[in-house]
Amino acid sequence: MSQLPVPIRFFNEIGIIEQLSRNLLERHLPDGMTYAQVSLLMHLSHQAPGEAETPVKLASAMQVTKGAMTNTLQKLDARGLIHIRPDPTDGRGKRVSLTEDGYALLPTVFARLQPAVAAFMAEIDGQQLAALLPTLEAVRKVLDRDDFRAMARGGEQSG
Repeated sequence: MSQLPVPIRFFNEIGIIEQLSRNLLERHLPDGMTYAQVSLLMHLSHQAPGEAETPVKLASAMQVTKGAMTNTLQKLDARGLIHIRPDPTDGRGKRVSLTEDGYALLPTVFARLQPAVAAFMAEIDGQQLAALLPTLEAVRKVLDRDDFRAMARGGEQSG
């Protein structure tokens, strides 16, 4: 493995970490909840009060198809965790926001994760972990750019 180019090794490690952390999170979720659902709730929790997003924008932000987003939204709506309302500026569109129950669920999820996080932090130096964040944020910003998203879909890179 060490003979592979650094970018390949880097993305391999990120992939393994993503899989391991997703499995850890899913084992601590409330019954019937998925990683995708909680990720969407976390995304929506960053909205300003009264703000709402379209399902198309949410699908793009979460890097999923519109169909997958519709499925996730329906499940969260059925649990009373989100509001899906008509878009006042587009009669055909919808707007999505968190309900009070949606906001209230996130601290519960974080509390359920706390023992695993504490065990993890007992093994990892917090300062070293914090030092990684600027690099990881920079990587995310590059990969989240439209030109890189287009390449991921098989499109051409724009200048």
